[in-house]
Amino acid sequence: MTHDRRQFLAGAAGLAGSTRISANDKLAYGLIAAGGRGRYLSRSFTALGAQCVAVCDAYEPNMELALKDTPGAKKFIEHEALLAMKGIDFVICAGPDHWHVPHLLDSIKAGKDVYTEKPLARTLADGARAVKAVKASDRIVQVGMQRRSAPSLHDAKKIIDDGKLGRITMTKAQWNWNTSRPLNNSPLQGELHWNRFLGSAPQRPVEPMRWRSWRVFKDYAGGNMTDQGTHLMDVVLWFTGKGVPKSAVAQGYIAKMTGAEHPDVFCAVFDHGDMLTTWTLDYANAFENGWQILFMGDEGTMRLDDAGVTVWKEPWHQNRTPILEMKAPVPMEPHIQNFLDCIKSRKQPNCTVEIAQAAVAGPHLANIAMFEGRKAKLAADLVTIS
Repeated sequence: MTHDRRQFLAGAAGLAGSTRISANDKLAYGLIAAGGRGRYLSRSFTALGAQCVAVCDAYEPNMELALKDTPGAKKFIEHEALLAMKGIDFVICAGPDHWHVPHLLDSIKAGKDVYTEKPLARTLADGARAVKAVKASDRIVQVGMQRRSAPSLHDAKKIIDDGKLGRITMTKAQWNWNTSRPLNNSPLQGELHWNRFLGSAPQRPVEPMRWRSWRVFKDYAGGNMTDQGTHLMDVVLWFTGKGVPKSAVAQGYIAKMTGAEHPDVFCAVFDHGDMLTTWTLDYANAFENGWQILFMGDEGTMRLDDAGVTVWKEPWHQNRTPILEMKAPVPMEPHIQNFLDCIKSRKQPNCTVEIAQAAVAGPHLANIAMFEGRKAKLAADLVTIS
């Protein structure tokens, strides 16, 4: 489907499927998965003028916490029932990674626009399914990679676009947090609908730590390789204009997170063809706490992190005083507002499913390389591995 054709369908859907929405209407939404992230997003959407009318979660205490923020909203255990409810303009999907694509596909089928959390999908194949389904639909889908809507990051990208770094030969992404500890497998307080949490994942007896820490189990997620890695790889691809990595190698181990399947310390190296990217994470150390990306060019280096943007001229050892420093906040509000605006305009949002698919492809490739103990190569279809 061509871009023009897709835009035409989206515009037609805006007239046919969303005629009740006007510039002054309050958009109504349903929250699918009301954990900490889901509730945070819901509060942000409410602050920007949307109204939560329905909440769905497999864990009753999460549902009750969400309902305190959204009194009067209807509650559901099954997302299919929420999607059948009349009067919902869009949904927020904030469940575990293995639910991202099922929630997205069911929401599109129900005629809802979708704000879905990253990463796009738990596997490369599921990511391709999601892109195909959204392309064939008339729905607006924004993926929760908020750096795409941060004005300060657009300013930072312009530094590279203007050629101030010269030819970028390497990027280095890292995330350090000293947060790892053994997983908590003590009994849960409150009712958990265990089979609803598992969904299509392999059936197994209840293990509370799998619910509390689903991100570090292979059945439900790609670990921090794909979680935090999706954010950082996206900025690398966006800023440099390089394609998805052609190959990856990676190693990692569990340092302190006893009980986990995904490592809390790892290092991956990606080959883009004419640039290398390294991606390291250490959740047992807080040096330079948080996230950081170095863009290394033959004429300059740029560091991007929570503190902002710093640029040095080459050669660094003769130019240790930065030539540019600026703040670079990454607020949620612009990304959410962009999605709300696109629901009304039927224009494509800042972070489409295609962007999200490209961002997580490299991290998925690194996980395959790490767990299979080899160099993994990715074909142009972003699915086939050799």
